[in-house]
Amino acid sequence: GERLPAEKALEWGLVNRVYDDAKLMEETMKLAHELANGPTIALSLIRKLYWDSPENSFEDQLNLEFQCQRVAGAAEDFKEGVTAFLEKRPAKFKGK
Repeated sequence: GERLPAEKALEWGLVNRVYDDAKLMEETMKLAHELANGPTIALSLIRKLYWDSPENSFEDQLNLEFQCQRVAGAAEDFKEGVTAFLEKRPAKFKGK
């Protein structure tokens, strides 16, 4: 196959960000830091739901989503996210 230029991949929606080589590592580290400081429990549950979905029936997927919602809703990070939103401040997630 032919190589696809990054700009074309961005235009087609295959990627959501494109950086020059000189900025790639800096921007990659910014994203990694942002993800690591985010609601890691929720992010891991979303990832699980995504990867499990092709093999699950609709009913099984809904059940798994219900279970994940219970886990996420019981997490300290959920409470922090809601509190931060109500207080109009950035959330400080702990991964708990």
